[in-house]
Amino acid sequence: MQASRGETIVMPVEAPDVQSVSAGPLVDRLALYEQLCTIREFELVVSAEYAAGRIPGFVHTALGQEASALGACTPLAASDWITSNHRGHAHCLAKGMSAREMLAELYGRASGSVGGRGGSMHIADPTIGILGANGIVGAGLPIAVGAALAARLGNTGAVSVAFFGDGAVAQGFFHESINLAALLRLPVIFFCENNGYAEFTAAADGHPVTLSQRAGGYGVPYIAVDGSDLFQVIETMTSAVTEARSNGPLVVEAFVSRFHGHYEGDQQKYRDSQHLQEALERDPIIRAKTILLNEGVSPSTLLDIEKRAATAIAAAAEWAWNEPDPEVGGAADYVLQLEPAVKEKGLIAGEQMKYIEAIRKAISDGLEDAPDAFFAGIDVAKGGGVFGVSRGLWDRFGDRVIDTPISESALLGLAVGGAMAGGTPLVEVMYVDFIGAAFDQILNQAAKMHFMTAGRAKLGMTIRTQFGAGKSAGSQHSQSLEALLAHIPGLTVVMPATSSDAYGLLRTAMESPNPVVFIENRGLYGRRSPAPVRDHRVPIGRARIVRSGTDVTVVSYSRMVLTCAEVAEELESEGISVEVIDLRTISPWDRAQVMESVKKTSRLVIVHEAVEQFGVGAEIAAYAARHGFWYLDAPIVRVAAKFSPAPYSPPLEREWLPNALEISQTIRDTVAF
Repeated sequence: MQASRGETIVMPVEAPDVQSVSAGPLVDRLALYEQLCTIREFELVVSAEYAAGRIPGFVHTALGQEASALGACTPLAASDWITSNHRGHAHCLAKGMSAREMLAELYGRASGSVGGRGGSMHIADPTIGILGANGIVGAGLPIAVGAALAARLGNTGAVSVAFFGDGAVAQGFFHESINLAALLRLPVIFFCENNGYAEFTAAADGHPVTLSQRAGGYGVPYIAVDGSDLFQVIETMTSAVTEARSNGPLVVEAFVSRFHGHYEGDQQKYRDSQHLQEALERDPIIRAKTILLNEGVSPSTLLDIEKRAATAIAAAAEWAWNEPDPEVGGAADYVLQLEPAVKEKGLIAGEQMKYIEAIRKAISDGLEDAPDAFFAGIDVAKGGGVFGVSRGLWDRFGDRVIDTPISESALLGLAVGGAMAGGTPLVEVMYVDFIGAAFDQILNQAAKMHFMTAGRAKLGMTIRTQFGAGKSAGSQHSQSLEALLAHIPGLTVVMPATSSDAYGLLRTAMESPNPVVFIENRGLYGRRSPAPVRDHRVPIGRARIVRSGTDVTVVSYSRMVLTCAEVAEELESEGISVEVIDLRTISPWDRAQVMESVKKTSRLVIVHEAVEQFGVGAEIAAYAARHGFWYLDAPIVRVAAKFSPAPYSPPLEREWLPNALEISQTIRDTVAF
């Protein structure tokens, strides 16, 4: 079945007679029936084990939705990608995951599919194209778009299928993802399993228009299918996969039945009893069985298949239950991958380079060195970026430099999905203030996927953004949010102050196996400093001694490092010897270098542009007080912005920001203590 752009094709969703379309030889249909029964038995065992208290956490079974999952995945190749949701067991089984390992995961065992770190809602296996079930409604959609972009740029021919429920259609994830996929004509199938309820709310009460109408608004073909008819779903998806590979995204809506509640234990008191009864009457197992009986398959053959499936799942559950728990000493394993060893290769003698030019060169050299790398963001391609950082890159690298809509969630999903699919994404969030519009993709996806998949997922991706007060940009364009990002396990956060460090850290970030947030200070863009050589790299997590001293240690980063260095030079005339340390990496920060300096000077001042409370300075001060208490001859002091949003008025903003006079007086007071 071919679907043209913007066309709606509606498959029958009511099937009073149980005749179905042909879906291949009978032997294949019997194998499919066994898979269908296996998924049903898996979910029945999970439901019973959860009720018995043997499965911890939360469980959402797909009882009644087995045919849509199996039918959607049957036409997919091993190299194709899927993203799933909280009700994802059936999708994972249909794509080829081991029932034994999945059950072990649900029991929390070490031999679980992700080592007991994910549980029911976070099962994944990227090696067979499963980019993960997901506990955040709709969050898998932009990830699927990212995987599709990586497939397109890599010419792999792979297609992505994003599974979601009818409730997710109200999420911004859905709209940003389908809009971006349509613009870029990416090979994505948005597969909605509409079971009539978004958690406790009937679909009719949550959507003013149909999914068909929404798809039409984005110019994307829409196909409806009876999700309880396995063979009809297979035929529909076989055509849809072919269409997506050649022509771009589609929406497929499978009308399915949810036998149990939103979660196991849900009493469904909100649900109309007639709706539940109608759902039970549309049992996909009975539908498939009746079709096969009408085709001449004997009842005993089907009964043998059903018994075989039940026996296999029972054996898998017994094996999984008896597997050992994970070693508790490894509870923090897989948060980050080990960074490759890199060296600082040095500077070009006598040559100066603007900070902005160093960043542009790092992006260009990174794209040149990594054919699977791409750079995406708002206005970064044809316009060269709002600050001109990426000027000329689109001319050189073509479709690997991508303008996106103002859709930060979709943009960051491109990075997460692109990385998981084997690409090397670099994306730009125009202002660090804007990460709030897409925080889930940073907080719950990029930062956690490596951990939740026990290291199976690739998450090498870089998020470039910028900050910087002092230009009356106001409260929503002037924030320093590095502490917020550094508080998230699984993220690396870097903030360079010089051209050579900007180049070297960005090259290192683009080659890192971990998600890196690279934060620039726009106030430094026009500043010149010594230029780096092309193979220059800066190790992540290593600070730099800007100026040696013996009386007091001053720790800072980004633009404030330069102010601190100027203050230190002035104080030298007063006989105060200041050691200035540039952290360069905020997380993980260089504890050893800072403590070595504190041991020498016995005093510590921390300076940053971010507000003082709960900031990076508080973390450093707490660590130094705990591990360097006996070295200290004076209280640790912080110099930072006042605890308020950034003011607009220039006099107010100057009062709000830390300044050289405040830093110098704080150092004097500390030395005199």
